[in-house]
Amino acid sequence: MVKIKVKTLLREAEALCSENGLRAIREYRTPDGSRIDLAVLDGERKLVAIEMENSFKWIRQRVLYNAVKAFRAGFPELWVVYPFKTPPLGWVEDYARELGVELRVLGPQEFIEKVKSLRDQ
Repeated sequence: MVKIKVKTLLREAEALCSENGLRAIREYRTPDGSRIDLAVLDGERKLVAIEMENSFKWIRQRVLYNAVKAFRAGFPELWVVYPFKTPPLGWVEDYARELGVELRVLGPQEFIEKVKSLRDQ
């Protein structure tokens, strides 16, 4: 079974954000009380919500819930780090788009590369 090292990825992402002058907050609390695994901010501007998914069960439902959390917290972008082959998300992707949340499902290595380029956004 494929697993991701969540704590290691989060630490690496936090360090990269700090190097780029961004603030990464682990276990970010949203106004409605839910949590986002990692939130990246540029000052007070919300850049991206990041969720780690380490199970292939119920992935469509999890991504949907994550998109709603990101939207309700005011994040324009959601990255879901997922080590398995991404199944077709279909209407879940469409719904995230309707909410105004740009959804990306990334593998662990692709995630690190995206974090490195965050400052360029």
